[in-house]
Amino acid sequence: MIKKIAGRVGVPISIDTTKAEVARQALAAGASIINDISGFRFDDAMAGLAGKSDVPVILMHMRGMPKTMQKAPVYDDLIGEITYFFRTAIDRALAGGVTRERIILDPGIGFGKTFAHNLTLINRLNAFSALDLPILAGPSRKAFIRHTVKDAGQEDLDPGHPDVARGTQAVVAACILQGAHIVRVHDVARTCVTAKMVDAIRHAGI
Repeated sequence: MIKKIAGRVGVPISIDTTKAEVARQALAAGASIINDISGFRFDDAMAGLAGKSDVPVILMHMRGMPKTMQKAPVYDDLIGEITYFFRTAIDRALAGGVTRERIILDPGIGFGKTFAHNLTLINRLNAFSALDLPILAGPSRKAFIRHTVKDAGQEDLDPGHPDVARGTQAVVAACILQGAHIVRVHDVARTCVTAKMVDAIRHAGI
């Protein structure tokens, strides 16, 4: 599938995996970005593969494991703990030969975080600017948006509900205003318009 897509599109293909062998084969097939939700924690060979391949890497914060990450996540210092996680992930990447300019950080909205954690994380996203690396945010259609925009007593909204789409655009705008350099979304066309407007506002008068 990656081979077929790579031959038809002119944009980079990101492979989402925590396994070095999967990443190796995906890169050989035409992928050109490694997105590791474990921040290079789950496979000791991943950092070395990324360094040898000389491709951009996305290091995401996730508390615990995918199967258990949403079971009552607790933080004493949300931003401080994620920052420490990033610093250790960056060290792993650099030790594997990844150059610093190839590293992108993703604070993992919705991964091992309560709804309140996600909102706080977005509100304080600019705290990670101290790491001097691009920040990626991926809030699109996530449960905390569906929970926030629904009416009291209403059942969980479908991810495709119009109110979820509107809520997503609001969150994307907030992320950009708080320093996100990259946003991962489902509705690319609509989000491009949001990003252009928010960027214009953010840089007005500078």
